Amino acid sequence: MAADDLGPWMPLSPEDAAELFAECRARWWVAGGWAIDLLIGRQTRPHGDLDVLVLRSEQHVVRSCLQAWDVHAVDPPGTLRPWPIGEVLPPSVHDIWCRRKPSAPWSFQLMVDDVDGNEWLFRRDNRIRRPVTTLFGRASRPGLPVLAPEVQLLYKSGSLREKDADDFDSTLPHMAVDERNWLRDALLATSPDHDWIARL
Repeated sequence: MAADDLGPWMPLSPEDAAELFAECRARWWVAGGWAIDLLIGRQTRPHGDLDVLVLRSEQHVVRSCLQAWDVHAVDPPGTLRPWPIGEVLPPSVHDIWCRRKPSAPWSFQLMVDDVDGNEWLFRRDNRIRRPVTTLFGRASRPGLPVLAPEVQLLYKSGSLREKDADDFDSTLPHMAVDERNWLRDALLATSPDHDWIARL
């Protein structure tokens, strides 16, 4: 799905997202390329959007927090349609686009992840799981939760777009031993021939 075909983007900053979700009772994390740059401590590349990870189990809380926004679910294989308050998202929907009103540019994407009790599940392989509390990465600070880099890189490992490879190169020197080990073990389980394994 080409983002440009669905309208222009003017993404929020991570700080804007923190202000938006300050009173929201759902858990959330800055994800995507910004999760990488917040760990590194500087912006390493332009960001065409802002990804915010939320949990499917808290979707109604999140939707209520965005009741004044124009919110659209991405139905596979890539069709946008409104997500009304009260609708339970089907399990196939993991991506939500948000803008302030229909005439406004898109502001951010919600990435909806599944849980099993208190454990987060990797969307592509539910054998990969970890406590939800461990999703808070080292870049997190009060009011601005940031996804753990090893989890973000696991998602990026699937497509290996140029920006994903660049994000791995930028992040690797900043990763702690336990973060490297977790990502390596996850890749060994899901993609045993992945080029990143040897570098971890």
